[in-house]
Amino acid sequence: MHPLRPAVRVLAVLALLAFVATGRPAAIGAVGADLDLTALDPQCKACDDFYQFATGGWSAKNPVPADQSRWGSFSVLAQQNQAVLRQIIEAAAKETAADPASETAKVGAYYRTCTNEDAIERAGLGPLAETLAQIDAIATPADLLKEMVRLARIGADDGPLFAVSPFPDRADSSHIIAAVSPAGYLLPDRDDYLNDDAAAKAIRAAYVAYATQEFVNLGESAARASADASAVLAHETAIARSVPATAELRNPATTWHPMPVADLAKLAPHVPWSALVAEANLTGAASVNVILPAATVAADGLLVSEPIAVWKSELRLALIHAYAGDLPKTFSDPDFAFFTKTLSGQAVRPPRWRTCVESVDAALGEAVGKLYVQRTFSPAAKARALALVDSLQSELRDDISGLDWMSAQTKAKAIQKLDALGKKIGYPDRWRDYSALALSDDSLIGNDERIAEWAHARALAKIGKPADRTEWAMTPPEVNAYYTPLNNEVVFPAGILQPPFFSADADDAVNYGAIGAVIGHEMTHGFDDQGRLFDATGAVRNWWTDADAANFNARAACIVKQYDALDVLPGVHQNGKLVQGEAIADLGGLTIAYRAFQKTAEYRAHKRIDGYTPEQRFFLAFARIWAANARDEAKKQLVLIDPHSDPRNRVLGTLRNMPAFAAAFACPKNAAMVRPPAERCSIW
Repeated sequence: MHPLRPAVRVLAVLALLAFVATGRPAAIGAVGADLDLTALDPQCKACDDFYQFATGGWSAKNPVPADQSRWGSFSVLAQQNQAVLRQIIEAAAKETAADPASETAKVGAYYRTCTNEDAIERAGLGPLAETLAQIDAIATPADLLKEMVRLARIGADDGPLFAVSPFPDRADSSHIIAAVSPAGYLLPDRDDYLNDDAAAKAIRAAYVAYATQEFVNLGESAARASADASAVLAHETAIARSVPATAELRNPATTWHPMPVADLAKLAPHVPWSALVAEANLTGAASVNVILPAATVAADGLLVSEPIAVWKSELRLALIHAYAGDLPKTFSDPDFAFFTKTLSGQAVRPPRWRTCVESVDAALGEAVGKLYVQRTFSPAAKARALALVDSLQSELRDDISGLDWMSAQTKAKAIQKLDALGKKIGYPDRWRDYSALALSDDSLIGNDERIAEWAHARALAKIGKPADRTEWAMTPPEVNAYYTPLNNEVVFPAGILQPPFFSADADDAVNYGAIGAVIGHEMTHGFDDQGRLFDATGAVRNWWTDADAANFNARAACIVKQYDALDVLPGVHQNGKLVQGEAIADLGGLTIAYRAFQKTAEYRAHKRIDGYTPEQRFFLAFARIWAANARDEAKKQLVLIDPHSDPRNRVLGTLRNMPAFAAAFACPKNAAMVRPPAERCSIW
C-alpha cells in the first residue's frame, strides 16, 4: 500500500534514526514470557556455536513462510500485535460513525477502500489518469520541476529531480530548516546500479524487464517500452554514480551543506528553482541544506544532456511503483514480482487484510495506537520498563566514569550527554491530530493521495519553526525501538515491550538479556561512530579531545575488521564500515545490560531455573530475540543497505568479544565462541 511503500531514493539512506530492526516484519506463532527451551539445539554445544545452540530448534521449526522474505522473533511478536490491530480496525470499518470526521470513521473508510479489491480492479488507471496526463504534457524543464513538486505532494517522489523536506539545523537541532535532496532511483541501493558482478547484472536485467512490462501496461508498444525502460536504467545509473556509498552517509558531514537559498542557482544553474522555493515557502529563508551537492550538480547536468522524454518516463514509472498496491493486478503483479519476489525472495503476497492493517497503522498509527495501548500495555508494564531504562542509564554512567582510554574532560561531556538523554516509553504523551485529514470511500488511490498531501503539508509546515521533540517516529504497535542523535533520546514503543523482549512478569535474567540488551543498544548509539558526533543538545559538535577521538576510532576499527571477516552467505561478506554503529551498540548495549543485571537480587541469589544459571539465561534471552531465518535474496540486498548485521553475526560477533559469556558457559580458551584477548574488541 502507498503509505507503506519503501522510499527507495537517496533520502532513504539518510535517516538518522538507529533502529533495532529493519522493516516491518509479520509472523505466526505465540511467544511466552519465559525461555522456550524447545528453541535450543541440544546437538550443538554452546561454546562451539551459541547461535545454533540457542536458536537452532526454533529455526528448524520456523522456515520462512511463502509470503515473507524474513522470519524471526520480531516477526512473531509483530503478528501478535497485528492481530490486536486487526480487531480494532475491522471494528471501525463495520461501524457507522456518528461523526464522519472522527478518527474511527477515517480508519474505517481507509480500511474499506483498501480491502475492496473488486473496486480497485474496476477503477483501473482512472484515479491516476489526470496525473498521467499532466506528466505527458511536460514540455520544458520548468514544467518538469513544477510537476515533480506536485508528485511529491502525493507521495510519488521516488524519482524526482529534487525534493524539499524539513531538516534539523545541525548547529542547533531545536530549529528546523529546509533540505534539498537530489534525484533518486527505484532500486534499493546505488551499488545495484554500479556493481559489476553477475548478481547485480541480473537484478538490472530484471529491472529493465519489469519497467518494460509496466510501460506496455501504460499503452506503449513493446519496442518503445523496451527503449524507455533502458533509458530509465541509464538515467538512474547516472544519478547513482554521483551518490556516496551507503556506509559513507553515516558521517553527518557528508549530508550537511547549508547555503543561502540564492546560491542554489549558482550550484545548479539549469534548474528552475522557483517552483521548489515557492512550494516550501523558502523565499525569506536564511539558508537551505543541500544534502548531496555532487548529486545535485549531476542532476543539473542531466537536465541539459537528457531529453525531457526520459524524465517523463522516469516519472511515469515512479508513479506506477508508488501506487502499485492500489492498482489492478495488471500493474501490481509485475511490481510485486520484481521488487518483492526478485529482490527479497518472497514467493507470494500476504493476505490482503494484513497488508491493509499495516497500511492503516502507517497512515493513522496514533489513532489506532491509542486503542492498542489500552489493550496491551498496562501502567505497571510502563513503570517496570522505565525502571529498566533508568537502571541501564545508571550503569552506562558508571561505565563511562571508569573508562581507562578516555580523558576526564571527554568523560564529563559524555556524562552530560547521557544525563540529558530523553526517554519515551510506550506511547506519546500528546497524540497526533488527524483533524485536517479527510478520507472517504471513493477510492484507495484517492485516500492515499489525501494522506500523502496531508503528510507533505505537515512536513513542510515544520520548516522555519522550533523542532517538536514530543513527536514520535514510530507508531505504538511497532516492534522496534530507536535512538535519535538529533533529540538525544531513546524511544521504545509499546509494541516491542511485550514477550519475548519484555514482560512485567518475567524474571530479571530474561528481561535484562532481551529488552535490557535493546535498551543498552539504543543508549550506546549516542556514543557510536555516528552518535558520538552529536552533543547533548543534538547539535553536531566535537566534544572529544583529539587523543580520545583517536582512541575511539582505533576501537571502532577493531569492530570494522571483525565484521568485514564475517560471511552472510558463501562469498557474501558483511560490510564492517556500514554495520559498525550497530555492532558497537550491540556489544556496548549487551555489556551494559549484563553489568546492570549483575546488581539484581536474582543474579546475586544465583538460583538455577530449568537447569540454567541466571547468567546463562541472560545470554539465552539475548540470542532468542535474534532467532531468525531469511531468504538468500533478502540477505544479499540487506548486505548493501542495512546498517545492521545478519542476526547470526549480531549474536556471534557480540558474544565472542565478551569474557562474561565465556565464563557463564565455562568455555575453554580454544573454543570457537572465545576470541583470544588480543583480538577482542571493547569500547563501552
